[in-house]
Amino acid sequence: MNTSSGKSALNDKRTVLSWALYDWANSAFATTVMAGFFPVFFKLYWSEGVDPAVSTDRLGWANSLGGIVVALLAPGLGAIADKGSSKKKFLLFFAFMGVVMTTSLYMVARGNWLMAFIVYVFAVIGFSGSNIFYDALLTGVSSGRKMDMVSALGYSLGYIGGALLFTLNVWMVLRPETFGFENDQGAIRFSFLTVGLWWAVFSIPLFVFVKEPKKSSTIPGGSGVRAGLAELRDTFRHIRRSKTIFLFLLAYWCYIDGVDTVIRMAVDYGLSIGLESVDLIKALLLTNFIGFPAALGFGWLGSRIGAKQGIFMAIVVYIFISIWGAFMHSKSEFYILAIVVGLVQGGIQALSRSYYARLIPPDKSAEFFGFYNMLGKFAVIIGPVLMGQVGLLARAAGLGGDLPSRISITSVSLLFIAGAVMLYFVDEKKTSRPSGG
Repeated sequence: MNTSSGKSALNDKRTVLSWALYDWANSAFATTVMAGFFPVFFKLYWSEGVDPAVSTDRLGWANSLGGIVVALLAPGLGAIADKGSSKKKFLLFFAFMGVVMTTSLYMVARGNWLMAFIVYVFAVIGFSGSNIFYDALLTGVSSGRKMDMVSALGYSLGYIGGALLFTLNVWMVLRPETFGFENDQGAIRFSFLTVGLWWAVFSIPLFVFVKEPKKSSTIPGGSGVRAGLAELRDTFRHIRRSKTIFLFLLAYWCYIDGVDTVIRMAVDYGLSIGLESVDLIKALLLTNFIGFPAALGFGWLGSRIGAKQGIFMAIVVYIFISIWGAFMHSKSEFYILAIVVGLVQGGIQALSRSYYARLIPPDKSAEFFGFYNMLGKFAVIIGPVLMGQVGLLARAAGLGGDLPSRISITSVSLLFIAGAVMLYFVDEKKTSRPSGG
């Protein structure tokens, strides 16, 4: 049961903005590192001279391995955090890990793909782990239909914040001499430092102004761990009995995998079919600037027609994207594709988060969001590896040129289709939201 002080913070403007600013903070990693420079640097600098299909496979495994670790830890950590009212403490731990590992990429030497692989995996763990507890705090800062707009505000600030720093970093890469670098490689390496600093500084408002609702039955220390894990078993049983939550999580597992695969592998795919890295980076910037108003638009749309219908619309667009991508040849087509992705990427993420938040008991939010993020991270295991393996199989079958890469991108559409089918059977009206222990 939440205290009155926790409830009074619901929908408070300063609290909401401070919470949403964490999206602004850590989206620098998602944009500059995960989607932008790391795929380029991993393929052309740390994996220099390696077959594109092999480097794509390595990148897929790097993304997936980080997801595996977070997926295995997420539900248990969420349960412990709920019992001990320690969401912010866990968030701080993982955010600190992400910041340190991201800045450490600056020191990885050319050709040392294995070290880059390892450091990146730990950075992904920090990024993904912190998001479990950031998402869980949503039920403590907003309520009801307002969650759609608050969740969308977070993603929209994430897009614009990530895009602003990424713009500076791209400028550094395109004009390295202006910033005192000898070449673009030095600028890219320095960009990893800027991401870590950005992430650290803009995380401060959340830790200062967002007050985590306290439980009257908070259990400290080892007893809290045991009680949290025991409650985790009860939550798992509840999810299995609740058809609505269970079906939504399965649907989310599938379609968010497709979304994350597009985010993490788009630049690598563009390089594999012969597009220039500069054009790909510009397209990524375009996606983020469009994503800012588009995410807010989807939040408004969700509050009008319902979050589920908004998610359906975005899934249909993504199916089109994953098929169209296989037939793309010019940079202008990639720019158009970037615009389309920007229109739906933040929207589907924001509405999924707020829709799920309305399905679960608020006083067990970290625990339930642990399952939510667990499935999201297990999904990330499938998508990038699926692309990598399909590409390798196509190459082994004798297909030459960029055909293996083109075939691999179409496989992502299967995940969106499966997610849409399962989401169709989710009935929010049948959801039971029992109070936590």
